Amino acid sequence: MKIAKKAAIFLLIVLIGMQFYRPEKNQSDLKTYVAAFELETNPSEEVKVILKTACYDCHSANTRYPWYNNIAPVSYWLDHHVEEGKEHLNFSDWENYTVKKKDHKLEELIEEVEEGEMPLNSYTWTHEDARLTEAQKKLLMDWAKQARSNYAIAGQQE
Repeated sequence: MKIAKKAAIFLLIVLIGMQFYRPEKNQSDLKTYVAAFELETNPSEEVKVILKTACYDCHSANTRYPWYNNIAPVSYWLDHHVEEGKEHLNFSDWENYTVKKKDHKLEELIEEVEEGEMPLNSYTWTHEDARLTEAQKKLLMDWAKQARSNYAIAGQQE
């Protein structure tokens, strides 16, 4: 019992210490963090709303953080999700992608949405507005297919 008590005290001290050392927040200028992406792919206002509520938090340079992000270890878990999401697709870095990579990223977006892999279930549990209806999924995929066709044309001209 003594070992369990010492382990519990140690874990409590670590947990308290974690509250003072949090990951850096993923936040940038709200007006420009996806401007190049939106200018180039020209999403409708409906698609912009879908992207903002279901995609940008994990796939851009600006995350809307919930209140519970102020509690460790949740803050570390969320930071990991955001970093991993940006590794796969970062709308804020769109202008640095090649035409081929842009086309591929949109292809992956279509596949992930179609298969129900995105947005992640762990995200939609706490962000109810990110749960996409079938109509929203179709709208998003149709827009991405249209944007891909523009990159296919540009890729042929290179």
